[in-house]
Amino acid sequence: MNNYMLTLNAIPENGEALKVDLLNLKKASLILRAINHKLRQQILKLIDEQGKITVTEIYVKLRLEQSVASQHLAILRKAGFVKTERDGKFIYYTVNPTRLEDLNKFVESLLN
Repeated sequence: MNNYMLTLNAIPENGEALKVDLLNLKKASLILRAINHKLRQQILKLIDEQGKITVTEIYVKLRLEQSVASQHLAILRKAGFVKTERDGKFIYYTVNPTRLEDLNKFVESLLN
């Protein structure tokens, strides 16, 4: 048995065995968990309000340790919710609206 695939006896409309890709399921879960966190939601809101912002501005405005802000930004970046842009020695964070729109569509499809 493949450790990343769950095959069930339930037969969908197409008549083939129902297979669930557990690796993709785990990746999707991490993406949902990335945004389902109060501090990361605050960070996203701040980035959105500012348009683009550095990590220094984020941790000063939210009164965080630099390492905490960086850890949460890394999670948001890995999930695709923020983008980075280098300008000299500064790295600016911006919201990725396309990714958030895709997330909204996905969540709505789960709820319908």
